[in-house]
Amino acid sequence: MSEGRPAPGYSFKEDGQKVSDEQIKEFLLEEIAGDGYNYGYRKLTKVLRRKYNLKINKKKVYRLCKELGVLRPQRKKKVSYPRKLARNRIISCSNKLWEADIKYGFIEGEDRFFFVMSIIDVYDRSIVDYHIGLSCTGSDVIQALQRALFKRQQFDKLEKPVIRTDNGPQFISHTFEEFCENYKIEHERIPPKTPNMNAHIESFHRIFEDDCLSRWQFETYAQVYEVVTEFMVYYNERRMHSSILDLSPMEFYKKQMQEKMQIKEVRV
Repeated sequence: MSEGRPAPGYSFKEDGQKVSDEQIKEFLLEEIAGDGYNYGYRKLTKVLRRKYNLKINKKKVYRLCKELGVLRPQRKKKVSYPRKLARNRIISCSNKLWEADIKYGFIEGEDRFFFVMSIIDVYDRSIVDYHIGLSCTGSDVIQALQRALFKRQQFDKLEKPVIRTDNGPQFISHTFEEFCENYKIEHERIPPKTPNMNAHIESFHRIFEDDCLSRWQFETYAQVYEVVTEFMVYYNERRMHSSILDLSPMEFYKKQMQEKMQIKEVRV
């Protein structure tokens, strides 16, 4: 008997569009942080059906809520790491504020999603590091953040870059929060439904979608890995940005490490 492929991990909208379980988890977290903070999984199922037009049953919603640790009895437990809300900042050099978020893509030939988690420096626009895989966990985010800190020689600095994220399950996981606490990294989270507070990574995702993902119908994960890796090199090393003097992120970063470059302060 063949083992078969793992479950694809998605549900359908009423119009037939596929939505990954990870995206559904984000929907759930947003609702719990907002109007649905007192809802159980049955009412959350109705919210997903009515608000997001998902064809989903309460058993699956229960499973996803259990994976997130947000079933109502569990929400009464004390939270070890208090949530730090994103605040207004003025950024005038690199390595002060990094934004991180996840982009989902679909592999038609294998009928499953892939994940790209990217970390962008809001001042020089570089994707400092990223994770690509068929899943994305808190541990995957930690590994990418560690690589980013080493690349920018920030790991031993007393004042490390602030990392700003949304409320995705990877970013609110105990694993990720514990890492930030242990290494004295300030992690701030934007309020639900305020993507403008993560504007730089959202802008990168639009570029990523338009210049890369939308141009391909992927047949295999190997193809995804090759295409995404090539795009990241192109974006960092060759793609010009008007906000950084029509230089590529890597060119701008190297130049402003040697001399003060005159660009507008970044207000976030």
